[in-house]
This record gives sequence, structure tokens and C-alpha cells, in this order.
Amino acid sequence: MKNPNRFIFLGVLAGIIVIILFATHLSRPNEIVLASNNDETIFNKEELLEENKENRENFESEELTCSLPHSYPELVLQWCEVIENNATKFNIDQRLLAAVILQESGGQAEAYSSSGAVGLMQIMPSDGIAANFQCINGPCFSARPTMNELFNPEFNIEFGSKMLKNLIESHGNWRDALKYYGPMDVGYYYADIILNIYENYE
Repeated sequence: MKNPNRFIFLGVLAGIIVIILFATHLSRPNEIVLASNNDETIFNKEELLEENKENRENFESEELTCSLPHSYPELVLQWCEVIENNATKFNIDQRLLAAVILQESGGQAEAYSSSGAVGLMQIMPSDGIAANFQCINGPCFSARPTMNELFNPEFNIEFGSKMLKNLIESHGNWRDALKYYGPMDVGYYYADIILNIYENYE
């Protein structure tokens, strides 16, 4: 081997050429490679790009139909349609429902608290840990739905919205209704957190 440096140089040069060819291939992501020459499966590149553009526009227009502030986390916004439907059904401000959901579960349908509250709006069920809470006439939540039912997001939001609507009608205002919706023995602390969220997410 008269000049080993010559072979090293040629190896490095070949490696650089391979990298350039690979990078050139990656820089053309819009090229469409077809697996078959069958005329029925050949798509026009412009048609595919146009279809992708339409899909994107449809998705964006669907997003715009949500009346909730887009500052809410995606985990809450994903329930927008259910929130809006129940807000209309029970004549409650949808932003108030969204604020309760954000505080109670952060938008996680599988949320389960140490006290036994379940789902998006953290409702005490008739079973599980909540069955241990005793009132004068027996278990406090015996008339409530089961955990299984309350882990269903649609059911949970509907049941929670109805509870909140009843409390608003009983107490005449949001702050007092939220005081009784939230944990016992915290006064207006919980209610004020929800109303803060309501004001801050615009």
C-alpha cells in the first residue's frame, strides 16, 4: 500500500457524495412515489395537494366553530361540542362549564380523586370510595350514577351541568352555586377559583 492517505481521501469523498444524495432526496417531500403502474391507482400530484389543502381548511373551520376561548388547554377544548350542547340544554354559560372542567380534571375524562370523585366534572358516584360517605339517612350518594357511568365524558358533563343548573336555581347566583358544587368546608375558596378561571380565559 503505497499511499494509504489516498484511500482514506477517496472513502471520505464517497461518504460526502452519499450524504449529499440522501439530503437531496429528503429535501423533496412533496414528490409522490407510486407503488403500481395501474392507471386506477395513479393520482395526480396537484390533486393530492389540493385535497390536503381542503382537508386542512375543513379541519380549521371545524376548530373555529368552538365558542370557547382558544386559550383553554387542548384537553378541555376537545370536549367543546359536548360542553356547548349542555350549556344550551341547561341554559348555563359554556365558559363556566369549561372553567369547572379545567379546575376539576384538567380535561381528563379518567380523573379519579382521592375522595372518590369521578371524571371531567369530578362527581361523587354511588359506588367506590364515595359509597363510604354516610349521611343521616344512609349513604350520601346512593342516588348518584355509578363510577362506570361517570367515566363516560358525555354523561359526566351532562350530569354535572344539570347539578350546577339546579344549584344556580336554588341559590340564585354562580358564586353560591359553585360554593355548594365544590368541596365542603372551604367556604367560597373553590367558587372564587372557578370564577377566576372564567374571567382569565377569554
